[in-house]
Amino acid sequence: MDISRLLEVLGKAGIEPGEAVSTLRGAGLDDLGFSVVDSARGERQPLPEVVFGQGKTIEQILAIAEALLTRTGLAIVSRVPVEFASSLQETFPAGKLHTLSRMFVVGEYTGTFKAAGSVVVVTAGTSDLPVAEEAAVILETMGVPVKLIADVGVAGIHRLSNALPDILSASVCIACAGMDAALVSVLGGLFPGPVIALPVSTGYGVSSGGFTALFSSLSSCSPGVCVVNIDNGIGAAAVALRILAKK
Repeated sequence: MDISRLLEVLGKAGIEPGEAVSTLRGAGLDDLGFSVVDSARGERQPLPEVVFGQGKTIEQILAIAEALLTRTGLAIVSRVPVEFASSLQETFPAGKLHTLSRMFVVGEYTGTFKAAGSVVVVTAGTSDLPVAEEAAVILETMGVPVKLIADVGVAGIHRLSNALPDILSASVCIACAGMDAALVSVLGGLFPGPVIALPVSTGYGVSSGGFTALFSSLSSCSPGVCVVNIDNGIGAAAVALRILAKK
């Protein structure tokens, strides 16, 4: 149905064009005063709205999570402050707290997204696991087959060989690495599908909180590597979801 036909139908129902536009713009939005919750985001793109817990009060987090859960049947909270974990669990006893990544998930995804493939999340070191788990939790919640392989970085590159069969069998690879992020270039050269570099703030001194890993990933000699922001497991998972979305 084209726009003119739609407006004609609405007009016959007594709905003016301006009113229709206003209603459509507000659909799926809950104005809580301190936050406008976009519960319809999951209808426009693969990843539904995720509540970023850092910097919010516990009252704000609980209210936004309740709005999302009521509207969509799913609420995801990232970067949960340690002191708020118990309140979230008490308010939503059916939810699950992932302590390593500080992710909290309550409910189930019931949207239309279907993955056409799987993801492997690979970390250079054990210290990269919190960020890697953030990505993995999102993917698991969205029903994507995901495998997390830890501690196979270039300081002991021989460790990678045992994991290669599992890595190469996936459709998309998320490479999590701090320090010099050399693992990104290695996987970029070996993995046949999309490689998403996830720079991590792990490292000493001139690692500069992940900036060295970020610059190294951006400068990778392996062409075609996609790079997301430092410690942005949510962003890496979102890229993977867009790649795997069935048309």
